[in-house]
Amino acid sequence: MFTLNQLANFVAVAEELHFGRAAERLRMTQPPLSRQIQLLENDLKVRLFDRTNRSVRLTPAGRAFLVEARRLLHQADHAEMSVRQVSAGEAGSITIGFTAASAYATLGRLLEVARTELPGVGIVLREMVTRDQVEALAEGSLDLGLVRPPVTDPDLAERGADRESLLAAIPNDHPLAAGDGPIRLADLDGQPFIMYSPVEARYFYELLISLFRQAGVTPVYAQYLSQVHSVLALVNGGWGLALVPAAAARLRYAGLTFRPVGIAGPDPVELSLTWRRGNDNPALAKLLSHLGDAAGPV
Repeated sequence: MFTLNQLANFVAVAEELHFGRAAERLRMTQPPLSRQIQLLENDLKVRLFDRTNRSVRLTPAGRAFLVEARRLLHQADHAEMSVRQVSAGEAGSITIGFTAASAYATLGRLLEVARTELPGVGIVLREMVTRDQVEALAEGSLDLGLVRPPVTDPDLAERGADRESLLAAIPNDHPLAAGDGPIRLADLDGQPFIMYSPVEARYFYELLISLFRQAGVTPVYAQYLSQVHSVLALVNGGWGLALVPAAAARLRYAGLTFRPVGIAGPDPVELSLTWRRGNDNPALAKLLSHLGDAAGPV
């Protein structure tokens, strides 16, 4: 079987059509170059050059082989460059998980950093609830996750990605839709309410239950759903009121009004960037370094 070195020697002779000039180009002496060409012809069992004392010419087989030799050398150069890019985190791919609500704002900002700073890296997106993301991160099928805290697995690293307020989603014909200021949690007492699933949307379920308990509020739960867009669809259909993360207001429904909610303290809705400690994907390390350079949350 021929080697890449033999291919490079053959191409040099084929392009120069002179063993002496080809040897100078390759920075070697002529006898070992002639020997390499002979070994290549023996391996291929064809004559690649017609040689006389006055000239060197490619045979028909040599002309055909020159096309393939150039292609193979180009592929070898490309493979070497690709491996180096992957090792440097400038190529390869990153699999990113995200919750549906995180797609409204934070995911877009994350992808913009990836596109700008790592244009050669492919991004694979998977929409998953937090629980499934944590499992996928632990088993290695996910590189990076946008999850709802807390992250309790000690093998996973976590950093804050975003915080946002809650908005009340209200049908336009409801009395609470009037006014510009914040509504109170107490205004939701006894109201039909679209609640989040305690299993698939555990983070939002526990957050709202805690807020309602602190405020002494007991809404009437009409339905339990896992996705914010489904919650808004039911509110738009008149099934009840809902509390949604502020970014969800980007999902415009003609029949809905969004009003801020008066809640003491910092914005209650948190989002974390999470990855497995020891993940050896160079592209992930490169992306995290760029995210670390950015001011503030993702």
